[in-house]
Formats: sequence, C-alpha cells, structure tokens
Amino acid sequence: MEVVGEALLSAAFGSLFDKLGSSDLIKFARQEDAHTELEKWEKELQSIRQELNDAEEKQITQEAVKSWLFDLRVLAYDMDDILDEFAYELMRTKLMGAEADEASSSKKRKFIPTFSTSFSPTHVVRDVKLGPKIREITSRLQHISARKAGLGLEQAAGGATSAWQRPPPTTPIAYEPGVYGRDEDKKVLLDLLRKVEPNETNVGVISIVGMGGLGKTTLARLVYNDEMAKKFDLKAWVCVSDVFDVENITKAILNSVVSSDASGSLDFQQVQKKLTDALTGKKFLLILDDVWNEDSGNWNSLRAPFSVGAKGSKVMITTRNKGVAFMMGAEKNVYELKTLSEDACWSVFEKHAFEHRNIDEHPNLVSIGRKIVNKCGGLPLAATTLGGLLRSKRREDEWEKILNSKIWGWSGTEPEILPALRLSYHYLPSHLKRCFAYCAMFPKDYEFDSKNLVLLWMAEGLIQQPKGGRHTMEDLGDDYFSSYCQDHSFNHRVIMNHIL
Repeated sequence: MEVVGEALLSAAFGSLFDKLGSSDLIKFARQEDAHTELEKWEKELQSIRQELNDAEEKQITQEAVKSWLFDLRVLAYDMDDILDEFAYELMRTKLMGAEADEASSSKKRKFIPTFSTSFSPTHVVRDVKLGPKIREITSRLQHISARKAGLGLEQAAGGATSAWQRPPPTTPIAYEPGVYGRDEDKKVLLDLLRKVEPNETNVGVISIVGMGGLGKTTLARLVYNDEMAKKFDLKAWVCVSDVFDVENITKAILNSVVSSDASGSLDFQQVQKKLTDALTGKKFLLILDDVWNEDSGNWNSLRAPFSVGAKGSKVMITTRNKGVAFMMGAEKNVYELKTLSEDACWSVFEKHAFEHRNIDEHPNLVSIGRKIVNKCGGLPLAATTLGGLLRSKRREDEWEKILNSKIWGWSGTEPEILPALRLSYHYLPSHLKRCFAYCAMFPKDYEFDSKNLVLLWMAEGLIQQPKGGRHTMEDLGDDYFSSYCQDHSFNHRVIMNHIL
C-alpha cells in the first residue's frame, strides 16, 4: 500500500498546484489574510516537490523519511480540503452576486446587496472561519519544511521528473515482443497435453506453479496458441484471479466455446446445462489463469459439466500455490516453473531496452545493463519492466541511477521482483502517477475500456491541457494511456498483483 500512498501524494500535489494556480482563486484571495498565506503554501510546496522523488526512494531505508512523507501526505489532504472550501465559497459568492444583479435589474425586490461588486474575500475568511484554518496549515507546512532540512534530501536534476485496474484480465492474445528461455518448458507442457494416463478420467488437470513474475501466464499463452493445441475441438481461456466466482467463470467458459453472449440472462443452473451440452463428446482445452482458490467445494461445482467431455480433454491452471494444484487434482502433473538463465534474462531485457537502438553502438549501456539484469534474479517480468523503463533513456548516468538505486534494498514478500516494479513506478512522470493513483480504486481484474478510462481521468481533472495546446483532452488522455501502459512496459497487473 506504500506505493499507492506515494502515487496518491503525487496526485495530491498535482491537485494543490492546479488549485493554487487558479486565476479565480488568486483574484478571490487577493487580500492579505488569505492571499499571502496561499503564496507561502505554493512557495513551500515548490521547494518540497524538488526533493520528493529522493524522499520516496530514501524512505525504504530511512524511517525518519518514511514518517516525514506520511505527515506530508496528511497535510496535503488537509490543504486540499481547505482549498475546496475556498472554491465553494467563491462559487457561492458568484451565484449570490448573479442572483442579486438579476433581481435588481428586474426590480422584483426592493433591495438585495450586490455581492459581485461589494463582496470582499475577508468576509469569506471571517464568516466560514477559514482564516485560522489557513494559518494553522501554514504553520504545519513550515514545520514539515523545517524537518525536511535535516533529512539530507537531494533535489531532482532539472526539477521534477518529466514526461499509471485494478488490472484488466489476462487473455490468450497479447503482444509478446520476445519470449526467451522457455522452449523446453513449452515442450514439456505440450507433452503433458498429449499424454493420457490409463486411469485418467475424461479430463486431466495440469498446473504451472511458480512465484509471481516468472512468466506463468506467458508460458500458458504459448501453449494455448501452439499448433498442437488446435487439435482440441474447443478451447477457452479464463482469468480467475483471487475471487473464484463459480458462476462468472462458468459463464466465461460458455461464452468462449459457444458465442460471446451465450450466457445472456441465464441463471447459473441454465448456464451449467448449456455448457454441459456444448462440451458433450468434445475434446476441450481450458486454461484457468491465476488461480488462488483452495476450496474444493468451489472447484467441484465448477468442474461438474467437464466430465462429459471426450477423453484427453485438459484443464491447465497457473497458480503460485502448489496446494491449489493438488486440490484441483494435478498431483501427477505439477510443473514447477524455474527462473530464467542469465543469458535468457538478458535477451528479455535487451529486447525491451534496445528495441529502437543498435546495441553495438552503446557498449557502456550494455555493460551497465548486464549488471542490472544480474539483479533481476532470472525473473522475466523484472527484466521486461526495467527494459521498458530504460528504453527511452539514452544517458549512462540515467542507467547507473537505476543500477545503484536504494530501491534494490527494499525487502518484501517477494524481494526479487518488487524492487524492479517499484523502480518502474518511481520513475513514472508525476502526471502518470496521478492516473495510477486513480486506478487503484478499481477492484482486482476490473476490465475497462481505455476510452472510458480517459473520460474518467478527465472528469477527475487528472489530464491537464497545456496552454496553447492544439490537442483535445481526449487526445492527451490517449497519450497518457499509451505512455502509461506501453512505453514503460508498466501496467496495473504488474503493480497491483505483485506489490499490493
């Protein structure tokens, strides 16, 4: 949750600067008791923002920095609340003034004060008691700024970093720029698909087991799309995740093997009957990706229609938990996925980091990159993530910054994978961090359309139109989405599944 907290802090800072830069608010607060204080806020926040990235990195090893960031986050939210109150009073005053002018001109009333011409911001500060609140915030901000001086934080070179579902579910189709070191794994799994044990029921279960970031989903996708898999009469792919909803999974299977809207408004019993009819006498392949469920009752309910399939039908699951594989009946066919060799891991990194460059022209970057890959521990997701992060970085010092980052010292439940993901997050530009913070509200595996997401970002004010910009907000949002999901090889599935 610390990562989301950092993203929320970046979002809060962005919101504060937007509001403090509002010409209406500045005009409204141009009175010594309010305007001077807000100027102090902006000045102190500008100073803090220059060192925010360094603080987010140093909090990993320094408890004092972590505590300081927590207090800063609380203060930022309080400041945002005060500015919202101010904005509300500004809007109320405008409305009252407009109503007064209208009433005066139509002579419907004998006398109504014309607030639009005679109202002073002092009245707002006094009437809603914002003055003491503003001064109290200023005091807290100055105290936090003073604490910062003793933390040894460094300013970001050139200022703040320039220019992200819960995750959408996995699918059998995905852009794979390069899969390396998995040929033997794929061969073993294809052999298991062909193999039918003498005493096996009509449906055999195969499991791919391993820690997050090993590439279980990628491997399952390779098998699912192989020519050999086309010999099955029916195929289906379902991303299960941590909520094992039997009814929804059954509907997803039915929609895959019959038609996209086969389940329609049918109840669960009708869906099971329809799926049973569809599978009867057919040899099918079903991939259940990212399974966490250890409840045998749920599994028994889900597999009830499977028994009518033809001999040789297979269910392949991916999971981090060997106990899940055993519960689902894959005792004899548990395939434990291993880390990549260093050469294969380098190939993954190279493909992403040097996609648009001639590797022979950058020997120093290659040398640094090799050291970074060594820290990835053979995990393809780590190599992919960091390769994508460094793709647009041309200078050696930028690569060395990643290599020598203190984030590598962060410890967690999966220490090999998390530092790489945190690094990818840490170096996202601030405007993408704000979008990431917003998306943290979605439940895991929530599927959304990119166009709708862009509209939500716009509604929340997360997309900023540059002055003089010729692009529409929708165009800018599309650019945000593209940068956030592609240029950095970074998405919700990575950050949410492996960090939260």
